[in-house]
Amino acid sequence: MNRLTRVFRGKDKEGEAKLIKTEESTPGAAPKPRQEKKRILDPSGDYYYWWLVTMVFPIMYNWIILICRSCFPELQRKYLFLWLALDYLCDLLYLLDIGVHFYTGFLEQGILIQDRSKISRRYTCSSAFLLDLLSVLPTDLLYLRLGLATPAVRANRFLRSPRLFEAFDRIETRTAHPNSFRISKLMLYVFVTIHWNACVYFALSGYVGYGADEWVYPNVSIPGFERLLRQYLYSFYFSTLILTTVGDTPMPHREEEFLFMAADFLLAVMGFATIMGSMTSVISNMNQADDAFVPNSDLVKGYLRTHCPNRRLQNRVVEWYQHLQMEKKMTNELQILQHLPERLRAEVAVSVHLPTLRKVQIFQSCEQSLLEELVLKLKPQVYSPGEYVCKKGDVGREMYFIREGKLAVVADDGVTQYAVLGEGLYFGEISIINIKGNKSGNRRTANIKSIGFSDLFCLSKEDLTEVLAEFPSAKTMLEAKGREILLKMDKLDVNAEAAEIAQLQEEERRTAALEEGLDALQTKLARILAGLESSAFKVALRLERLEWQMREWGAEEEAEREGAEP
Repeated sequence: MNRLTRVFRGKDKEGEAKLIKTEESTPGAAPKPRQEKKRILDPSGDYYYWWLVTMVFPIMYNWIILICRSCFPELQRKYLFLWLALDYLCDLLYLLDIGVHFYTGFLEQGILIQDRSKISRRYTCSSAFLLDLLSVLPTDLLYLRLGLATPAVRANRFLRSPRLFEAFDRIETRTAHPNSFRISKLMLYVFVTIHWNACVYFALSGYVGYGADEWVYPNVSIPGFERLLRQYLYSFYFSTLILTTVGDTPMPHREEEFLFMAADFLLAVMGFATIMGSMTSVISNMNQADDAFVPNSDLVKGYLRTHCPNRRLQNRVVEWYQHLQMEKKMTNELQILQHLPERLRAEVAVSVHLPTLRKVQIFQSCEQSLLEELVLKLKPQVYSPGEYVCKKGDVGREMYFIREGKLAVVADDGVTQYAVLGEGLYFGEISIINIKGNKSGNRRTANIKSIGFSDLFCLSKEDLTEVLAEFPSAKTMLEAKGREILLKMDKLDVNAEAAEIAQLQEEERRTAALEEGLDALQTKLARILAGLESSAFKVALRLERLEWQMREWGAEEEAEREGAEP
């Protein structure tokens, strides 16, 4: 016996007595082997994505090569063994794709379902399973009856096309250049259409007779026209002329030729409309993407031309916009990320800006949640060469972090440089923290000018105050850190700080006294109101009693009158 069975009396959920049987392992028993969890593919994961990319090749092979082999018999006959090997390799990938479906989870109420039975049931009950099954039917057995020169028996492989469109959609979602991919995909569709039309044209020429008229493919007995490459290129060129409606094409002479030309013209009209619509959509998306990253300069230029005669100032504005466009700088980062969920937007901002914020001395000891809140408040700003970021004596309402570029601390003349600030440095942090005893108050103490184009992050005083309201301990720590910095800079008046603290304590004492007096007045007022209510209640009772007495007296008088009457 490897296991011991115990039975004891317990209670179920309804409270009724119930026998419960448990099993325990004996000391020398071998442990029961664990069942290995089978791997389930996440439809949004990398493995599934790369499998979709792999499936593009067999599907495109069937779409391009199969029609070509069917319409160009020499191509099928010349490379027969190569085609058979590639055909069955594609069939193997088709079969593996069906197996992948049985191991691909799906989302239900936002949760990835990994139960194999549910996955299999969902897939087998879908239309995709029927199409996949039909696409791998062994129609190659018809070779035994029709011969190897009829590759059209494999036409059922086209039914796997939805997998191709799924792969294209997934690639478009993941690629860093979606507009370029859309254009490439459109050109691929155009190529496949022309390719199919060229193959049908050559097959129709063979049906009518090569060289029967000037419209069909020339007679293969003419030197040069018997070569396979020449046949395909001529057909592809002729098909391109028809579908693009450019160039002169020979006049058709037979009913089949007229029908072919009419169908091609209709296809060309539809293709032209599709291409124009797709290109318009791509260009519109590109313009919208550019507007999202770089603000539109046309309105500003028009305003300056109308209201600002200063040509030099206009040139500075143009240069600033040109720098944003060339360097792909963003000034409206929050608008770009506004559609993301708040938590995801915070994670993106943290990954981009948190290293910069951690370089600030007064923020190095702050907790992670505070820094995450501050990161969402950072606003990117770009300054032009020679532009002042702040001047001495200005009211400080924000601090700055240098992301890229160089700034100079200059004298009042704007020429003499005291220091140069580079990437990763910061300034203006003391002016946005209300530190008691700060000799300079919230005024700027230096002139800071941009040497070239400088990319900064700005944190306003209001945003910092709003965040610190939720983190009082961090506020106290930042004020203490700021006092240490001011002491080192000899810009902290300790006596003034003590006086402000004493004044604040006095104000707090007075406030407490006023609150106590207000509480006493409220207590007295409550007593007075209670007395008034009691008096009003007593008066109401007396009035009610008098009314009853008046009614009784009136009834007695009326009874006496009725008795006195004969």
